[in-house]
Amino acid sequence: MALSSMPNNPLCLWAFPFHEGISMLLSRWTALQMAVQNQWGGRDSFMKSQQLAYEINSWFSQPKVSLHIEDLESLLHERLLLSFNTEIEDGSIEEIAEQLMTMHEESLHGNRRLSVESNQHLLESAQDAPSKRTGAHSLAT
Repeated sequence: MALSSMPNNPLCLWAFPFHEGISMLLSRWTALQMAVQNQWGGRDSFMKSQQLAYEINSWFSQPKVSLHIEDLESLLHERLLLSFNTEIEDGSIEEIAEQLMTMHEESLHGNRRLSVESNQHLLESAQDAPSKRTGAHSLAT
């Protein structure tokens, strides 16, 4: 059955726009984009960044599990370390985690049509995040 034929499905109402918001936020995260552009995760760095977006979406989709920002921060830190051999020390992991939690809350509490426009302030603040400082570095020697 196609998702479009299930209008009362809560997943259908917020998951896809929320995932798009995740992807947009990650695409503007300077530290992550530096790791992707410099291929710190190898030739498939771009694919790994896309996988990170899906993992974040899956993390938020866990049924009946309390979501804690510290767990999301740990997920981001672990993924960047393992997938990109990258240590982020500029505070941007915490900021990105906070922005993701805010986007998720907005999507669950009435903002069912989460869009790039409605979250432009989050995306702009991601651009202004401390990740603009060069606090990301590859651990490769």
